[in-house]
Amino acid sequence: MTAPGVHDGHPALSASTTKTSKTARSELFINWPWRTWVLLHASQQTDKPALRLPLIACTIRGRQLFTGAVVGIARITGCHQDPEGSPLCSPWAHPGAWHLELAGVLELPLPVPARGQLGPWKPTPHLLGQVFQQLPGFQP
Repeated sequence: MTAPGVHDGHPALSASTTKTSKTARSELFINWPWRTWVLLHASQQTDKPALRLPLIACTIRGRQLFTGAVVGIARITGCHQDPEGSPLCSPWAHPGAWHLELAGVLELPLPVPARGQLGPWKPTPHLLGQVFQQLPGFQP
């Protein structure tokens, strides 16, 4: 997942972090503070070599790929790390990485151009207005 725009302005934490101490990992899971709605933002450039990976090629077949835009919203409901030695939680998962759990994913009818950044970022009120104009019935 490309880094989301976080509406509540929490400090940065990437969607997939590297291994930390067992205590820090447990504390992060238990005290995960970001159960919130986020904007889903497509990066400025397409990772062309990734398009040749079978999982990605099958997923995007027939879809227009947008860049540099907010393409949807989702609610973060949790974060987990697959136990060492267990099967991965999805074909998209990476061993040893933390995985954000999303719910209520909504694709925008029209992508909204926006300059994102690595890590969580706070969108402008104007950007939020453009996004929510397309989701008139949205209730967080």
